[in-house]
Amino acid sequence: PAKGGGIDSWGPRPGRAGSVASSLSPGPHAVSSLALSGSASPAQGVLSRPERSRSVPGRRVGVWAAWLSWPELQLPLPTAGTLGPWTGPGPARTPQQVGPRSFPGQPSANDSDTLVLTDGSRALLLGWVPTKLVPALYALALAVGLPANVLALWVLATRGPRLPATMLLMNLAAADLLLGLALPPRLAYHLRGQRWPFGEAACRAATAALYGHMYASALLLAAISLDRYLALVHPLHARALRGRRLSTVLCAGAWLGATALAVPLAVQQQTFRLAHSGHLLCHDALPLATQMAFWRPAFICLAVLGCFLPLLLMALCHGATLCALAGGGWRHGHALRLTALVLASAVAFFTPSNTMLLLHYSDPSPGAWGDLYGFYMPSLALSTLNSCVDPFLYYYVSPEFRDKVRAQLCRWLPGATTASQGSQEGGDPGTGTRSSSLP
Repeated sequence: PAKGGGIDSWGPRPGRAGSVASSLSPGPHAVSSLALSGSASPAQGVLSRPERSRSVPGRRVGVWAAWLSWPELQLPLPTAGTLGPWTGPGPARTPQQVGPRSFPGQPSANDSDTLVLTDGSRALLLGWVPTKLVPALYALALAVGLPANVLALWVLATRGPRLPATMLLMNLAAADLLLGLALPPRLAYHLRGQRWPFGEAACRAATAALYGHMYASALLLAAISLDRYLALVHPLHARALRGRRLSTVLCAGAWLGATALAVPLAVQQQTFRLAHSGHLLCHDALPLATQMAFWRPAFICLAVLGCFLPLLLMALCHGATLCALAGGGWRHGHALRLTALVLASAVAFFTPSNTMLLLHYSDPSPGAWGDLYGFYMPSLALSTLNSCVDPFLYYYVSPEFRDKVRAQLCRWLPGATTASQGSQEGGDPGTGTRSSSLP
C-alpha cells in the first residue's frame, strides 16, 4: 500500500476510484439503493469503519461486502405503525385503525372482501347487544307493527273519508308496512349470530329499506305536522290550502326524498367477511378508507336532511300549534295532548340514532368516541319501534277511526260489541270536541 494508506485511509484513493467503480459495475439496482440512502458518492455512502483495510485486496473485499449489502437498504425491518417492509419510494403505509365508525376494519392482505377487526370491536360485534337485544327490538317491531299497520292501512283506504290528511296517514302506514316487510332478513341475520345468508344484493336492499323507512317516516310526519298546523292555526285559509293537490305534492316529495337518501346505501358494497371466522357481515363492518372517503359525507347528509331538518319543521309547526291552542283551555285538550305526543315520539325514536351517527363521523380520528357503534346498533333498532306507535297515534287522533276499527273488531270478536257501544254512546270524556281529528 502507498504511504498514508494505513488505518486512517479507509476509502479508495482518488487515483483508483475509477478503476474500483468500473471493476465492480454495481448496475442500476445499486444506483437506486445509493440514491435512497442519500449518499453523495459510493466511497462515502457505502464503506464503513469496520471494513477498513491496509491493503488494496482487503479494501476491495470491504467494498464488495458493502455493495452486496446495498439491496438490504430497500427492505428495512417493520416499524411500529406499519403494515410491513417498505417496498417503494412512497411514504410508509399505516394499517386501517379501528375506531367508532361502523366497526371499520383493516382489509386482509389476501382478500379485499375480508376485514380484520381488533379484539375489542370483534367482541362487541358478536356480543349480546347485537345478537340478543337488537333482534328482540326488531321482533317487537315486526310482531306489533306489521298487523297494526295492515289494519290501519285497510281502514284508511276502505272506510276513511277521502280527505287530505287521510292520504298522508295512508302513506305513513305504507312506509311502516314496508319496514315490516324488510325486517325479517335483518332479524334472521342477528339471530344467526351476525351471519348474513342472503347475498350482497339482499343486504343492500334490506339496509336501504331500513334507513329509507326512517327518513320516509320523518318526512311524512313533518308533512302531517304542516297539514295539522294549517288546519288548527289557520282554519280560514285551510280550505283553500289543504287540498288533494297539496297532499299529493307532500307525499310525492317525501317518497322521492327518502328514495334519494337511501340510494347511497344501495350502490356501495355492504357485505364483508370477518377474518378468522365464518361470519359474513351486513353493513356492520366497513373499510375505514371507504368510510372516510364516502360514508362520512354521505351519512352526515343523511342525518341532517333525513332527520334533523324534518324534526326542526315538526318542532316549529307543533310549537306554533301548541301556542295557538293553549288559549282554548279544555276545549282543545285532546289536540294539545296529541300534538305533544306526536312530537315527543318522533324525537324519542329518531334523535338517538342520528345523533350517534353524527358523532360517529364528526371526528375523523380513530377512537375519538370509543366503540360508539355498539350503542348505535340498538338505537337504530329502537327507531323501528316508531312503526308500532304510528297506528296507535291514528287510533288516538281520530274518534272516527276508533269507531271503524271497533266495528271491524266486533265482526271478529263478538265480545267486543258491548264495549264498542258504550264507547260510542259515552264519547271521549275530557275532550269536549271531535274537531281535533286529522281526517
